[in-house]
Amino acid sequence: MTQSVCKFLAAAFVLSVTAAQAAVPYPSADTPKSTDRGSLQNLASKNEISVTVVLRLRDPDGAENLLSALTTAGDPQFHKFLTPQQFKAQFGPTEADAAKVAANLKRYGLTVARASSLTLHATGTPANIDHAFGVTLHEFAVPAQGRTSAYSFRAPLTRPKVPDAVTGLVTAVVGFDTRPRFRPHAKQAPAILRDAQQRGQNGSANIINSFGSLTVADFAQYYNVKPLYDAGVTGTGRTLGIVSLANFTPSDAFAYWQRVGLTVDPGRITIVNIDGGPGAPSDASGSIETTLDVEQSGGVAPGAKIRVYLAPNTGSQPYIDAFAQAIDDNAADTLSTSWGLWEGFESSDPVTDPSTGDTVATTQAMHELFLQAGIQGQSLFAAAGDDGAYDVDGSVSIADGAVTVDYPASDPAITAAGGTTLPGKQQYVLTIRGEPKLFVINIPNERVWGEDYLKPLCRALREAPKSCDIFGGIFPIGGGGGVSVVFNIPSYQMTTRGKNAVPLAGIKTSARGQRVLGQPLPAGFKGRNVPDVSANADFNTGYSIDYTSDINGFGTATSFGGTSFVSPQLNGVTALLCQNASSRLGLLNTSLYNLIRNNAAKRRGGGPIRYITTGDNWFYNGANGYSPAAGAGVLDVAKLAAEPGF
Repeated sequence: MTQSVCKFLAAAFVLSVTAAQAAVPYPSADTPKSTDRGSLQNLASKNEISVTVVLRLRDPDGAENLLSALTTAGDPQFHKFLTPQQFKAQFGPTEADAAKVAANLKRYGLTVARASSLTLHATGTPANIDHAFGVTLHEFAVPAQGRTSAYSFRAPLTRPKVPDAVTGLVTAVVGFDTRPRFRPHAKQAPAILRDAQQRGQNGSANIINSFGSLTVADFAQYYNVKPLYDAGVTGTGRTLGIVSLANFTPSDAFAYWQRVGLTVDPGRITIVNIDGGPGAPSDASGSIETTLDVEQSGGVAPGAKIRVYLAPNTGSQPYIDAFAQAIDDNAADTLSTSWGLWEGFESSDPVTDPSTGDTVATTQAMHELFLQAGIQGQSLFAAAGDDGAYDVDGSVSIADGAVTVDYPASDPAITAAGGTTLPGKQQYVLTIRGEPKLFVINIPNERVWGEDYLKPLCRALREAPKSCDIFGGIFPIGGGGGVSVVFNIPSYQMTTRGKNAVPLAGIKTSARGQRVLGQPLPAGFKGRNVPDVSANADFNTGYSIDYTSDINGFGTATSFGGTSFVSPQLNGVTALLCQNASSRLGLLNTSLYNLIRNNAAKRRGGGPIRYITTGDNWFYNGANGYSPAAGAGVLDVAKLAAEPGF
């Protein structure tokens, strides 16, 4: 894959971290500015730190081709997935190359250990790290704010360089910058909407509970999962994997499953802490994200086991380490994550290979890990974001107005989960001039999630004591989608293979040439389109969560949404599909886009996918086909289970 480098877990369960181990908060517009405390080697010269060195694949193009063949029904290699050992033997770095990199780094006084098939951990004092990679690391302090404790991070003042002796053998080196980067993609409706919405009257004939209080049972009914349950398909014999950057209280998930009437194995959850783990659960660190990921994926596939890979939100290194561990373990048949950031941020802190002049980038390193996962048959899902087509605005709250997408959903080796709004009546009681007034918003058909449909309510609220401005406005809240400026259009989004292939109808052929934070985006870049598939993500037609807050204690929270729900739901669905097919499925995208090519949505009586033709994500519109607003549309899961490739 060619990459364009952009200048940019029963209450009896015992947690393995203590309350004293504080979690790092995820970044937001309210994060205080940091203070430079000076050179790290002067401040902590005897304290060792670690970076992760990601080794280059031997044949990345061959890996790309094999992934496509493995997921193309009718191909001789269809679903003949490799083990991690086979992948390493065929595509991984040679032992000689790995040893060469390790030996070179040891010359700088670093301790080097093999961490996974594709990664090494290099550990040493700050001075040794500085010397090895030609970098100057400083420590930065962030003051306490409210109930959020103060914390510090390190970051380089100069661009790191790969040592000359290992040029061409390294895809990325991560761990120089440990500032919190990734955000959870879960959103709760603003209090003004939660208070006004009349839940007992809301909803659709195709759901069980009222809007704001939906559960996995509603998802299963609406998206036709129930026939699989009736056939005894619950995910038994399959394992779900979740990669997250905040801890959680496992008893919350069991309370949720009990509340919705599910009987599950009390020993189904295994927690794997990465790089020391993320610290104690807390609201500020995003623990509700991990909680809902486990509840939703495990609720959709109640018979499956769950492995939760928990890493600290300290830069890209723990995220990469978590995926590397989950992929090398090869225990999870399907993996999801609901954390992300604007892809430009993830590609903005590269390391230079001085001999070749190439930039060794985190995004390419992650992509090669995702290739390994797909070739092993693991299916990957990522939330596409909750800021419509303007992901960077939500990432930094700058209202920059640039059309951007979220990472890692933009990686072509992952299935990007987008968002919709369910059909039905949303009823709100507003107090206008001292009198209650019923305000109804009727959504006739499932539409692209974009909160701009609330504009009439906003206008009515202007006559009330509060307006939409009270909760910060509705822009750009909606399902993430658009065109990548980092990854090229993948083959599965083309009509055919070969030189004369053109993009499928609805695929946008180029990214817009705009400016973000003063830097130009690459105009005309032919980028990967996201999302791939969608489901209900609107908090106004949203879900309930059982959650233990470190501030308010345990309770059932309502009116939650975000593509955070769609990613783990698809994770659970895929575990069902794997059991049904008696096989892993690998990357779903190849088969999903084949359904578009074959007009599966237009079959008499309905097909396995349904296009979302109305609504928008503030920029892209729904369409009778693919759109960068809802992707290929939404699934009829029972019908999908009968399709070749699933």
